[in-house]
Amino acid sequence: MSKVAVKKDTAEQDKAGALADVKAYARKIWLAGLGAYAKAGQEGVEYFKDLVKAGEGVEKKGKKLVDQQVDAANSQIDAVKNSVAEAKGKVEGRFEQIEQAFDKRVASGLNRLGIPSRQDIDALSARLDALNALLEQAAKNK
Repeated sequence: MSKVAVKKDTAEQDKAGALADVKAYARKIWLAGLGAYAKAGQEGVEYFKDLVKAGEGVEKKGKKLVDQQVDAANSQIDAVKNSVAEAKGKVEGRFEQIEQAFDKRVASGLNRLGIPSRQDIDALSARLDALNALLEQAAKNK
């Protein structure tokens, strides 16, 4: 029986040793996790600060680029406005010339047909008004 008792003691010792090893390994895993959490917390803050700094730099460059593009677009718009104003002035001048030429042509055509012009009618109306005034005055004197 002594052999059996020795075997039981050895088996129990093996179990106790294995359990102690598992406990020690589990504790190491736990400590490694805590260490990783602490390190990530410390490095995470620094990493976050670096990201914020990089973002500020990119934002500043982006604003500068957008401002440059807006200024360039505004200058192009001003140039287009100026050229449109010039073209409008030229077109208005041409329309006036065309209107005058048309009026002259129509007036000369009507004159050839024997139709009196507006000036002729205005002059005739003025003479009629003067004659009517004379007739009224003559009628009063009688």
